[in-house]
Amino acid sequence: MTFLATVIVLGVLIFVHELGHFGAAKAVGIDVQRFSIGLGPKILGFTRGGTEYVLSAIPLGGYVKMGGMDDEVMERLEGGGDSPREPRPGDFDAQPIWARTFVISAGVIMNMLFAFGVYTFVAAQWGLGELGTTRLGHVVAATLPAGTEALADIPAGSRFVRIGDSEVNDWGDVQSGLYRSDPGPIEIEMVEPRALIEIRIPGEESDRRDLVVSVASWLEAGVRDLEPGSPAAKAGLERGDRIIAVSGVPVEHWYDFKREIEARPGERVELQIVRDEVELIRPITLDSQEGMGLDGSIALLGKAGIYPPIGEVVYHPVSLANAFVFGYRETIAVSRMILGFLKDLVTGGVSPRSMGSIVTIGAASGQAAAAGMNTFLRFMALFSINLAVLNLLPIPVLDGGHLVFLGIEAVRGGRGLSLEQKLKWSNVGFLVVVGIMLWALSNDFLRLLGI
Repeated sequence: MTFLATVIVLGVLIFVHELGHFGAAKAVGIDVQRFSIGLGPKILGFTRGGTEYVLSAIPLGGYVKMGGMDDEVMERLEGGGDSPREPRPGDFDAQPIWARTFVISAGVIMNMLFAFGVYTFVAAQWGLGELGTTRLGHVVAATLPAGTEALADIPAGSRFVRIGDSEVNDWGDVQSGLYRSDPGPIEIEMVEPRALIEIRIPGEESDRRDLVVSVASWLEAGVRDLEPGSPAAKAGLERGDRIIAVSGVPVEHWYDFKREIEARPGERVELQIVRDEVELIRPITLDSQEGMGLDGSIALLGKAGIYPPIGEVVYHPVSLANAFVFGYRETIAVSRMILGFLKDLVTGGVSPRSMGSIVTIGAASGQAAAAGMNTFLRFMALFSINLAVLNLLPIPVLDGGHLVFLGIEAVRGGRGLSLEQKLKWSNVGFLVVVGIMLWALSNDFLRLLGI
């Protein structure tokens, strides 16, 4: 299943991306010589309308070969002459800057539209999924906006009953109540234990977003899945295990467990688990990784490599119009999340060891497929946005690098970089991309080896 899911994810998203380039090139009159899904030797193909359609052996990419695009670069690499080549009417470099910009951007645009369409379809087909619980799991006091500090005093495990005048039936109601209530004072009713607290809903949208993400739902201390090669995987933990103690310290829920693990980077601990109603002890030596702890601060944290159980999910039917709204909002939210990850990666907020390659993609694809079609489609949408964002990075040989070249040409009044400059920067970009791929691949192998 993992292999098949990975092939489907990569194949579909590469096809969507290259289809964007292909369609845009045809639309502005550029000759398309080859449309290839995959790289390397051709497995099969056919020619129609002057374009060769090819399926190649290595399913890790694809390309659209357009008339005139990079012809001079290839001729120079192959030892051709130095005389400039006169572009033909159907060549890429014979088109105005706006047309070339459209063609280069079209792959990214298609990936974003694909994600939007998938999120919309999932919402229309299955409805909006929400965690069925109303129990509070954890509050990050450090990120609570001013006026909402009383939330940090609510005991974990308490249940939300009412936020303002709205009854709470699932975790979506909790998030909606905190985000969409009118700014100003509001009363929150809790049970187990029963309590009434008052907070002030902030007026700024960014503060309301901070409020929502600072309040986390209850999660059981257990194992939904394991990172390949992680300390927990090497220690013999299995899906479905329930964790009841860490080195003799009882844990009632996921955040108790996470707090104990994060406090012991690199240490050897004993996990007391329940499997098939039998209590077991599993010794585990934790990884160390810099990241954001439960208190919101950046520190060196212990890591076990365990994904927590999600719990019951309830689905609420939505109209087609609301499905479109959800698709748009989800696309924007995931884009922001990925951009935030890249920012943290550059600034040091996230460890470079968190990057993964085809091994990570394969594992995630298999897990998503095992969780059902709904989850698998949402994973494809997320990965499509990830592919779009990565392709926009201003690195030569990526779409973002080509857009930088076109931007320079526009600023210089139609005078682009010389062939030598394009060659030099393309070589630099190639080395950067290969370096990133090797780094990500080495991370995956180190995780598999438990290093």
